[in-house]
Amino acid sequence: MDTVAGARRRYPVNTVSQTIRSTSTLSLVSIVALTFFGYIAIGLPLAVLPTYVDSSLGFGVVWAGIAVSTQYVTTIVSRAHVGRLCDQYGPRRSVFLGFLAYGLSGALTIASTFTVNVPAASLALLLAGRLALGIGESWVSTAAITWAIGLMGSRETVRIISWNGIATYGGIALAAPFGAWLQGQYGFFAIGVVTIILAVAGFMLAQTRPPVPGVKEKGIGTGQVLSRVAPFGIALALASSGFGVVMAFVALFFHSRGWDGASFALSAFGLAFMGVRLGLAQAVARFGGLPLVRISLVVEIIGLAALAFAPSPTVAIIGAALAGAGFAPVFPALGNEAMERIPPQNRGVALGLYSIFLDVSLGSTGPIAGLFADHLGYAAPFSFGVGAVLLSLILSFCLRRNRSR
Repeated sequence: MDTVAGARRRYPVNTVSQTIRSTSTLSLVSIVALTFFGYIAIGLPLAVLPTYVDSSLGFGVVWAGIAVSTQYVTTIVSRAHVGRLCDQYGPRRSVFLGFLAYGLSGALTIASTFTVNVPAASLALLLAGRLALGIGESWVSTAAITWAIGLMGSRETVRIISWNGIATYGGIALAAPFGAWLQGQYGFFAIGVVTIILAVAGFMLAQTRPPVPGVKEKGIGTGQVLSRVAPFGIALALASSGFGVVMAFVALFFHSRGWDGASFALSAFGLAFMGVRLGLAQAVARFGGLPLVRISLVVEIIGLAALAFAPSPTVAIIGAALAGAGFAPVFPALGNEAMERIPPQNRGVALGLYSIFLDVSLGSTGPIAGLFADHLGYAAPFSFGVGAVLLSLILSFCLRRNRSR
């Protein structure tokens, strides 16, 4: 306090504000870097795992899909538990345990490459590694957000969740091509080695960050937390369907039309998403969380509709960019609204439960939208997304009425 007061006496107020802002930004970057390391580990096998299980181990496409989705089982199951640990003991312990799970995942992946002559054993070890990876994902990413909020205050929740999301998708985007290169140069074994290196790096970085103590006071029960978070989580889940269909079906949609440029559509989605996230905190402060969410959902609907009825690849790419820009504010802005209704000693649990709605949505959107694609063509998933996001928009107006009671 004396340091800040002295700075205010010696320097203009704007200079002090800029200095404090820069310090908080560096602190935030150092925490979301934990998420970044974790999602690099998650992204490394994405481009090569299905082919490895299908061709190298010989288990076919179905088991390849199971190998990819296995991770999300433990992610969903462990979300609420890690939130409870963060609330009781502080987030540092959860981050340590999460990176331990990442390291275990890398070790199991390495072990699976030594048993390829016994494909069933190799697949079992690989699936166990995927389960460990899912635990690492939920523990590190949830705890990192809780850690940053503990250091910077709840007023920075939107900025913290926004930057954490950038770290998430940025890590996956960078890691997928790197993982393909690693596998091509050194074999699948290298994926496990780099995963262990990332786990060690994340563990070491976490040791340098100031701890945030747990809250000893008893809060409300988990059922009450869920009842307060659920309306926002349901709105999030419906809005996330738009994200899910773009990720799962853009490439197939372009291929069905005989178009090139599916990768540009995915890049446009990602760049628009990250660009909006960077300035999101100021927008929420200016317009409010729920009004901004409503505007964003309208933009997402327009983008998905443009994709569904695109007459050319250019229109489809523009539609993907609009969908990305529209979806970007939804998780942080709705999350901030949900956290305002939760006591401080329950915010870790609330964040974990809130994130489950996103996990479930992304896990279920692909199969459901796939049924539409199978019967109605590859434009149908985007129409399905329009309907889901429209329901989210309607629900967002109900949230306003509930809050005023």
